Amino acid sequence: MTDAALAAAWLESLRHQRRLAPATLRNYEHALGLLFAQLQGAPLAKVEPQQVRRMVARLHAGGLSGKTLALTLSAWRGLYHWLVRHKGFAANPARGVRAPKSARTLPKVLSVEQMQRLLDAPQARTPQAARDHAMFELLYSSGLRLAELVALDVGEGRDSGRLDLRQAEVTVTGKGSKTRTVPVGARAREALGEWLRQRALLAAPTERALFVGVRGKRISPGTVQVRLRAWARARGLDAPVHPHLLRHSFATHVLQSSQDLRAVQEMLGHASIATTQVYTHLDFQALAKVYDAAHPRARKK
Repeated sequence: MTDAALAAAWLESLRHQRRLAPATLRNYEHALGLLFAQLQGAPLAKVEPQQVRRMVARLHAGGLSGKTLALTLSAWRGLYHWLVRHKGFAANPARGVRAPKSARTLPKVLSVEQMQRLLDAPQARTPQAARDHAMFELLYSSGLRLAELVALDVGEGRDSGRLDLRQAEVTVTGKGSKTRTVPVGARAREALGEWLRQRALLAAPTERALFVGVRGKRISPGTVQVRLRAWARARGLDAPVHPHLLRHSFATHVLQSSQDLRAVQEMLGHASIATTQVYTHLDFQALAKVYDAAHPRARKK
């Protein structure tokens, strides 16, 4: 097999055996494109660790961030691990190579007041407005990822996701094919109930998707993003609003109220609590601002 065919076979194995999310597969495919571009025709089997370090240094000098390079190296290590295990390669040259560190940026969030302005919408007068209100309420209520939202079905649903308004919960399958069940709040249940009453006006007769577009089929992630931006602008929010911002806001607001990091980790579906801990830094920033404004010895003269 050619090196390109080996890479394609690895990606195919990830798609069918590990059932990675499409976005993750696209990231891995892009990382392999970077690898082959750096190799300029040199065979995969001849790569040495020092060569991997030089490639990473060149990519970093070209403007790639430490976070992007960490993801890139993860893909390279995964490919070589598979080649060693299944194709007789001698060693994994990417093993032990680290990406350069970059400053960790904290996720942006909307305040509680901004979320109220976004979601306290007047009664939906069209099916599209009812759908949009239900989608955005659910994103914020349950901290769903965009891919998890669009994968939801009506009724029993597929393995990828189902909504149960009676039990006030939604079950989704997220990254790494991990399934979790998250509560759905009262406001979201009201909006979802209104959308379900109007859904038949938009949905094709045999369509199982909970949220559908104007053609009656499952709504696309891009459409959700466009609708949310327009919805936010119409309500006077100048900040760029996207679906993941609602997930960040959900996590921050729940953590500020509960101080229960483990519960937030479970609801977000994070494999590592270290990923969730970024929201504790957001909480500390808010506390620090209050301290600086209130403490008589904290203010500069």
